[in-house]
Amino acid sequence: MNPEYTSIPLVRNDGEKRFEINVNGHYAFITFTTMGKAIALNHTEVEPGLAGKGAATAVIEKTLTYIEENGFQLLPFCPMVFAYIKRHPEWKRVVSARFKGFD
Repeated sequence: MNPEYTSIPLVRNDGEKRFEINVNGHYAFITFTTMGKAIALNHTEVEPGLAGKGAATAVIEKTLTYIEENGFQLLPFCPMVFAYIKRHPEWKRVVSARFKGFD
């Protein structure tokens, strides 16, 4: 993660159904749905002011940490999250056994 994002808190915005970080008024976020103790990550988006600056990676890493620390299982439907986990297979530890995309 880009060091400038380390101290920026992740917010679970239940009203918008997204995990988000706010960097100087610009948002990077991942939309989600919950299914019991599983969280499906559906779409990652970065506002233009953060494009190409590592904000997507930061919000993905922070969200995966949140999922792990709170005992959830992950359903990585978002292509960016899926690709991130393919590059960082240690995160498969939080992927739900119901998700067969890595088989």
